[in-house]
Amino acid sequence: MQDDEIVFCHQLGRAMPWFGMDIGGTLTKLVYFEPKDITPDEQDCEAGILRNIRRYLTRNSAYGKTGHRDTHLQMDNVEIRKRRGSLHFIRFQTTDMGNFLSLAKQKGMAELVTTVCATGGGAFKFEKDFRDQVNMKLAKFDELDTLIKGILFADMHNFTECYYYENAREIVKSEKRAFNFSQPFPFILVNVGSGVSILAVYGPDNYKRISGTSLGGGTFLGLCCLLTGCTTFEEAIQLATKGDNRKVDKLVKDIYGGDYNRFGLPGDLVASSFGQMHLNDKRCSVSREDLANATLVTITNNIGSIARMCALNEKIDRVVFVGNFLRVNPISMKLLAYAMEFWSNGTMKGLFLEHEGYFGALGCLLQFNGELAAALSESLDHSQPPSANTTPTQPTDAETSTECPAAADKPNDSTTR
Repeated sequence: MQDDEIVFCHQLGRAMPWFGMDIGGTLTKLVYFEPKDITPDEQDCEAGILRNIRRYLTRNSAYGKTGHRDTHLQMDNVEIRKRRGSLHFIRFQTTDMGNFLSLAKQKGMAELVTTVCATGGGAFKFEKDFRDQVNMKLAKFDELDTLIKGILFADMHNFTECYYYENAREIVKSEKRAFNFSQPFPFILVNVGSGVSILAVYGPDNYKRISGTSLGGGTFLGLCCLLTGCTTFEEAIQLATKGDNRKVDKLVKDIYGGDYNRFGLPGDLVASSFGQMHLNDKRCSVSREDLANATLVTITNNIGSIARMCALNEKIDRVVFVGNFLRVNPISMKLLAYAMEFWSNGTMKGLFLEHEGYFGALGCLLQFNGELAAALSESLDHSQPPSANTTPTQPTDAETSTECPAAADKPNDSTTR
């Protein structure tokens, strides 16, 4: 970041309102800090504008056509820069950025804020629009830095932030359980967006990219659009929740007539994704829902397999999955949990986070604040070790086959989260 941007950020740190933005290709996420301890200095001529902004953002849960505040994610009694208040989590379609800028101008935000701290590709794409329309400068932060900072801060302030799925091999019966992430390092971070990046994280500022794959959320959506005629991610997920991949994939039992006992491979294991689609009668009998589900199983199993191998190579037993692909998408999370449980013979759990999608914006809000590093250090130094019943054991090399588990038991809807 440029020196003048740092100066602007420190100016922003002394003036309300405080918020961070993550401007993605599809969604823009905004985290707003609402102070609850209003100071005398804020009763001056700017207080009217501040009150208007605060009331508009906190008294509504919908803004325009696509804006939405996720009220269930609100975090209260949070201290930031010696101020105590609430964090609000707001999202809107990036295509509505023009409306957001018009609203910012209408509400007088440009009179109070000179700089917006942002991350994501849109921080570059819309830089000129912010400058020309509302006279705001964008201070741009690295996406991975803000992602990790946001994750750690959220977990510090929400003891149920991190969770896993108990009984992951029985997808319909699997249930969310809180995971003690108070001593997080090291961990594998799997960021599932359009593609997938896999990081090994050793500390708040110490991480490296160790692998990735081009087969991610964008692949799922693209293939679903081609195969089913759907047009949105939400539609593709809804189709997938109602389908059966076993009508599309070739299973172990389709080859061996049952289990392959020599290598411990159950008959319902996927031997070949889409392996039955070369047969005309099979192609004619599958539904759009089956094709969408098979696509989702293919993508999630591939991600889970790669993540597990990365964890083995790095000798790290905690694997955290994040990314907009998982936002309001419990079927994918359950499939990833199933894949991790299966391939590790139960020695690893797939871990997930409640504030999925907002960590980049939250990290932007905090990134230039020196108190964050101190808070993280203090929290990690004084945290208790994770309880024995929630900590995965060290992984082994017992299972290294490349076949993928089938989703024999699938959730019937996407409202389990």
